[in-house]
Amino acid sequence: MKKILLLSVLLSFCFTTATYAQKRDKKKKKNTSEVVATPPQKKDKDAIQEYKDVVTKEAVTDSGLFQVHRVKKTYLYEIPFSVLEKDMLWVSRIAQIPSGLGGGFFNAGSKTNEEVVHWQRYQDKILLKVKSYRNVADSTKAISNSVRVNNYEPILYAFDIKAFNVDSTAVVIDVTKLFSTDVKAISGLPAYLRKQYKVKKLDPSRSFINSVKSFPLNIEVKQDFTYDASEPPSSRNSESISLQMNQSMILLPEEPMQARIADPRVGFFTVSQYDYGSDALKADEKTYIRRWKLEPKDPEAYARGELVEPVKPIVYYLDPGTPEKLQKYIKQGIEDWQKPFETAGFKNAIIAKDAPTPEEDPEFSPEDIRYSVVRYVASTTRNAVGPSVSDPRSGEIIESDIIWYHNHLRSYRNRYLLETGAANPSARTLDTPDEEIGEMMRMVIAHEVGHALGFPHNMAASYAYDVESYRDGAFTQKNGIAASIMDYARYNYIAQPGDQNIRFVRQMGPYDHYAVNWGYRWLPNAKTPEDEVSTLNKWVIEKANDPIYRFGRQSNRFDPQSQTEGIGDDPIKASTYGVKNLKYVAANLPAWTSDQTNNYLDLEELYGELLGVYSRYVGHVVTNIGGVYENIKNPDQEGIVYTHVNKSSQQASMKWLQENLFQTQDWLADKAILQNIDHAGYFERIRSLQSRYLNGLLSFDRIGRLIDAETINQEYYSAYEMLSDVRKGLWSEASRGQNVDIYRRNLQKSYLERMSFLMTDEGPTRRRGRPGLESPFVYDTNTSDIKSLIRGELTTLRSRLRTAKNGNINTITKYHYQDIIARIDALLDPK
Repeated sequence: MKKILLLSVLLSFCFTTATYAQKRDKKKKKNTSEVVATPPQKKDKDAIQEYKDVVTKEAVTDSGLFQVHRVKKTYLYEIPFSVLEKDMLWVSRIAQIPSGLGGGFFNAGSKTNEEVVHWQRYQDKILLKVKSYRNVADSTKAISNSVRVNNYEPILYAFDIKAFNVDSTAVVIDVTKLFSTDVKAISGLPAYLRKQYKVKKLDPSRSFINSVKSFPLNIEVKQDFTYDASEPPSSRNSESISLQMNQSMILLPEEPMQARIADPRVGFFTVSQYDYGSDALKADEKTYIRRWKLEPKDPEAYARGELVEPVKPIVYYLDPGTPEKLQKYIKQGIEDWQKPFETAGFKNAIIAKDAPTPEEDPEFSPEDIRYSVVRYVASTTRNAVGPSVSDPRSGEIIESDIIWYHNHLRSYRNRYLLETGAANPSARTLDTPDEEIGEMMRMVIAHEVGHALGFPHNMAASYAYDVESYRDGAFTQKNGIAASIMDYARYNYIAQPGDQNIRFVRQMGPYDHYAVNWGYRWLPNAKTPEDEVSTLNKWVIEKANDPIYRFGRQSNRFDPQSQTEGIGDDPIKASTYGVKNLKYVAANLPAWTSDQTNNYLDLEELYGELLGVYSRYVGHVVTNIGGVYENIKNPDQEGIVYTHVNKSSQQASMKWLQENLFQTQDWLADKAILQNIDHAGYFERIRSLQSRYLNGLLSFDRIGRLIDAETINQEYYSAYEMLSDVRKGLWSEASRGQNVDIYRRNLQKSYLERMSFLMTDEGPTRRRGRPGLESPFVYDTNTSDIKSLIRGELTTLRSRLRTAKNGNINTITKYHYQDIIARIDALLDPK
């Protein structure tokens, strides 16, 4: 009975299930039919594919550091696993540029970005990461892990892995978007230019990859970009900015060049790192000089003192667009550095070459990071620069481009006429002889090559020679006008009419030989940078007391020894000669310009530049007041680093300024010039020039240095004495009962404006740079003597003017004094 009952239940269950399944099949029949009829799904487009499906038969391949494949409009990098994680230097440059972009200081060849990158695999992606060597530590030390996790590297771009090559030794990625979209870090348009030109976006329909070329150690990419911009620098109606960028990526040496530790007593551009693995009780900042890697082909001969060629010389190519008549001077300027390199033991260390023709080398490109080029830029900008690209791990210079702007020749012609015309008859013309223009250009190129070799400006080099030596023909022919080509000493403005056989143009000097030897001499027995220090220090000590080997930083604004555009060891005497010559030039300027050309354009241009030359001569004397000599030393040397200019020199400087700046300079207001170049603005030209240096004298940092000097020695020129001397000189008419001319009235009002500023302003609030190495410095102006001194000077002045306004003076002078008194009242007693 139980068996029959169990069988009935099972049959019932089977029937019910079958019936349900049939109903379900009927219900789903239509859907099932549709699924069967659907085509197979496509593969995930991001999935890793077969190599042959990515690098197809249509691919055009270029072999080098990476295999570069072009498949129609797609660009692929085939990156060997062996180069993943290796350091590469990425440099972005403008290859072609629209007129006016960046205000004239951007050009074809301008570098817009430089950083170390490396390629890294993460799961099914390849990451392009930016790498910094600012913070480092020995990888064998535990702290290196902390350096790593506290300096996480930014990802510039992430790529999906498209395929692996046939033997799985390389990975393929698509880089098309990296180079065809607006990746701001490499775009060439920084944020401030985007804002200035009101850039909206990159237009993809007018932007494309021009070329991608792979070489054994580098890859070069050219991109054409067009941006929509409301206010472009040129072609305004187009509302577009188009430029061509070049992206260079070069594999850095596996083993960095041995670095050379910098010494502030010898001028070099530098790279710095914070070494957290140092035994010092801090993150130890280590600074290395920037230099090319030069090693002798024959080390034994080099060790014997013979001149030896380097394994790899420094080669500069001339831009194919360089005017023919200038090419020889550019080559001479480059190879002028061969002699200093011979002092360091190398011959033919630096060579100038013509760029190869397309037939000789179709791959040659000035933007290719393998080549250093003197770029000749068709631009109205008046300048020349010598930037370089270096390995941040060691300071090794990899490549550099010298940039010469076409109109810079005009600057040198004008300065030649203005600064040497009194003593140099051949400069008294707008048609300067070609040989003389060529010599000037040669020296400018040599100066810029110096930058590209690692040398900054040495502003102390022109202070090495006695002022009277510049009037000695034999001395100037031998020594030029500065101890280094790296000074901003352009012309001999000291030589006077009648002086004979004078060299007026700068040239290489003894400091250049010394600095090249210090930075480039090969020291094979030194296995670490620290091993070199004792030898390098010895070389400095040997030259320490000779001014021709002194280095003076451009960045300090307080040292009379290190002044831009100055020559000679006495600014007062040098500027006296300079102003005397300039008066001669001013009197003859129409005869040398407009009388020859029958128009006033050159006269106007040169008169404007004449004011600039005069301004520089004045500035050199101003620096004496509150000046501090900086002679960089190590503790093992005798003497101190900072010494205030003595009192008598400062007083003499103040007297010179009163006579040659603040007294009305009628020779600068020559009617024969002014009434032929403009209808107005005559007195304002003079006032703005005078007030510039008046404001410089009456500045927080200068007065602060004078107050500081009192804490060192009570016999130094005090802030009170300086302020009193300024007041007495500027308001001398009030003491003598004389009328005040329009130039002096304007200057006196400028004085009151500046005193008001000092009385009410809080002064600078932040320090920039390192203590002792910058200006202005910071102190609390409210707790210092400044406001007390200013109040005292204004009170004294008001008292003098109250008496003077009642004297026998003309009406305008009376009104002027009444106005000044009212302004002082409002300032000292605002209620």
